[in-house]
Amino acid sequence: MIPPYRVYLFDVDGTLLDSASDICGAVREALGAEGVFDLDEAYLRSFVGFHLFDLFEEVLPNNTRQQNEALLARYRKIYLNRKHRTTRIYDGVPEMLTALGGLKSTATTKSSDTARAILTQFGLVSHFNHVQGTDGFPSKPEPNVITKSLELFGVRPEECLMIGDAAPDMEAGRRAGVKTCGVAWGYGDHDAMRSHAPDYWVSHPKELVS
Repeated sequence: MIPPYRVYLFDVDGTLLDSASDICGAVREALGAEGVFDLDEAYLRSFVGFHLFDLFEEVLPNNTRQQNEALLARYRKIYLNRKHRTTRIYDGVPEMLTALGGLKSTATTKSSDTARAILTQFGLVSHFNHVQGTDGFPSKPEPNVITKSLELFGVRPEECLMIGDAAPDMEAGRRAGVKTCGVAWGYGDHDAMRSHAPDYWVSHPKELVS
């Protein structure tokens, strides 16, 4: 059983929302304009939760940072224009958020504005005391997106639980000094996640509620 925490920080993609189809579709379209086609779906999904620069640098190794910045901007425009039409909420997430006590925030590689918009669209934003995205600072596995919420709430790291579906979530939590919980229903490699020794592991959202 997971004890109660003062603060819960949630990754979004692969943890609260099954959004891979929209993300991968937008990535395919953006990369197609660069002449990159036929990327395997499982390969693309493996990058969900990572900064897209990691993917761009792998498939377009000769690109400059400026070119990747332009590619990222194109991806974001395509992604937003899709209006999350194939995204869905994971079963049990609304009930879990309703039942879970404490303060809640997000810790996502999306920008704060994008995260807030998508949580609003899916009726989840009212469950959160704060929405924190990656806004001009290093993305996970760097801990910045976590420490921003800790500073806002004025809590100690050990009073916080980071919940996510991928290795960068677990590593960011470790670097921030918070407790970590891996979820089994997202896109992350389970062995890679377990190598970061999460404090807890759950197979359904209801298991987060004490």
